[in-house]
Amino acid sequence: MNIKSLLLGSAAALIAVSGARAADAVVVAEPEPAEYVKICDVYGAGYFYIPGTETCLRIGGYVRYDIGAGKVNGLTDVNDRSDPGSLNDTFYKHARFALKTWTGQETELGTLKTYTETRFNWETQVDAANYAVAAGRGVSLNFAWIQLGGFRVGKDESAWVTFSGYAGNVIDDSLVGYGGDFDTGVVQYYFDAGNGFSAVISLEDGAGVNTVDSYVPHVVGGVKYTQGWGSISATGVYDSVWEEWGGKVRLDVNATNELSLFAMVNYGSESNVIHNSFKNWEGNWAIFGGGTYKFNEKTSFNAQVSYDEGKSLGVAANIAYDIVPGFTIIGEVDYINKATSDYRAVSSDGFGGILRFQRSF
Repeated sequence: MNIKSLLLGSAAALIAVSGARAADAVVVAEPEPAEYVKICDVYGAGYFYIPGTETCLRIGGYVRYDIGAGKVNGLTDVNDRSDPGSLNDTFYKHARFALKTWTGQETELGTLKTYTETRFNWETQVDAANYAVAAGRGVSLNFAWIQLGGFRVGKDESAWVTFSGYAGNVIDDSLVGYGGDFDTGVVQYYFDAGNGFSAVISLEDGAGVNTVDSYVPHVVGGVKYTQGWGSISATGVYDSVWEEWGGKVRLDVNATNELSLFAMVNYGSESNVIHNSFKNWEGNWAIFGGGTYKFNEKTSFNAQVSYDEGKSLGVAANIAYDIVPGFTIIGEVDYINKATSDYRAVSSDGFGGILRFQRSF
């Protein structure tokens, strides 16, 4: 074989190999599948699965702006900056952003839940020199609890107010007080029989000057029966700091599809201790009543009347209107008449009003 034949053979082999390779399909690596957020409808609307976990998460909250005026809801007799010695009445303004989170996950021991709520506030108040001053009022952690089945531990509001329910659907529901320190740490167990009967036992820390100062906690216990017509509940409490006790009974009635009513009676053992962990009304007893009437899906009327043994009278009424889903405007008129001391940030008895704008999400 001569050199010419060898070169021709080599060239033919290279062409054959190149042709075979050119005929092969181009191989492209498959992309990694994207992990999209999945809806979780086990615990209600708004939940989604945290990617890569079995935990469902919901994020929500609200933005609120209040405008208060009058003797009950405004700022009265504040110093006039441009005219020293003169006093003015002016608006009370309050803005808040509340951020809430909920989680839920099913376990072999029951549903594991958490709830948090953090509030950011801006507010007009009267300073030490009696001038109206608008400024940020800090950040507060209002809720941060963990619950497994019926067992709950963490930062909450007292079962004294949460188990039976807050007062009426008015903004200023505490013209006459119905609960002392709402904020508290809790170790709590909630029992639901599934037939309308429920109960709670709650060991609580209190807050401020009512924080427990021994190994004996404040104790709250309650029972409730709920049916389609409404509910009835009874709640008892023992304050370990001041060694006082109290109780309440509440009745809620769904009179019609449009009208709901409530009545509540509170009792505290010590009439001279004005404010302990559960009591901030005057005298031993206080009564509350009110209701809500829904004119239509967007508009409702809410009212509440309250009175205590110290002859303090509070009346509140409002109209709430949902402009669009999630955006509500409330216009409220309040009246307070206190016979003795006044715990609220008002200058005197009389009338007042609040206009609230709230976007909830």
